[in-house]
Amino acid sequence: MENMVNVYLFGKKYQVPESLTIMKAMEYAGYQLVRGCGCRNGFCGACSVIYRIKGDRELKTCLACQTKVENDMFVATLPFFPLVKQVYDVNKVSVSQSVMMQLYPEIYACIGCNACTKSCTQGLNVMQYIAYAQRGDFTNCAEESFDCVMCGVCSARCPAGISHPQVAELARRIYGKYVAPESKHLTDRVNEINEGAFKEIIETLMNKPIEELKELYNNREIEK
Repeated sequence: MENMVNVYLFGKKYQVPESLTIMKAMEYAGYQLVRGCGCRNGFCGACSVIYRIKGDRELKTCLACQTKVENDMFVATLPFFPLVKQVYDVNKVSVSQSVMMQLYPEIYACIGCNACTKSCTQGLNVMQYIAYAQRGDFTNCAEESFDCVMCGVCSARCPAGISHPQVAELARRIYGKYVAPESKHLTDRVNEINEGAFKEIIETLMNKPIEELKELYNNREIEK
């Protein structure tokens, strides 16, 4: 039999196989995950949890679908994050530092504690991309935050109440619309779609049985 470890989920002790991720351990223990489970592959950021190993004082954060259980691990989910999402029209925002000052002024209250970077589930240098945002450097902010999955753990640990994922998203939107060079092949493809060039192919796919669609997807040619 596989080695078993003790895991405490929401304060209750369970024995689970040591090869399981935290998410799979929850299901093994009998929990039916209807929220906070998302893509199960580390892309959606929905399964943020906090945990502590018995005897270790450090409180850690991770994505439950990507992290294996450890013996004497105490786990709790994070039900919400104090994110502030401002409403704006990307077609009308100012392409300067002032847009950050207007929409997310809290970034200038950053105390440089680096708690955001230490807690990032993707290992991003969060404090650095906030520094870029403070200076209106949208290009570097977009690049540094590119792999953000919007899980919100960084904001949950921030004493200044910064909504890091939303700041980064604004920077990426500004970069994509105003800074990055136009992608002509993408523009051409969008025009082809609007003109109905792929209508027949899409209708054919829509009429295929689900098992055949899965087979096509799993064996698709992936662009390098």
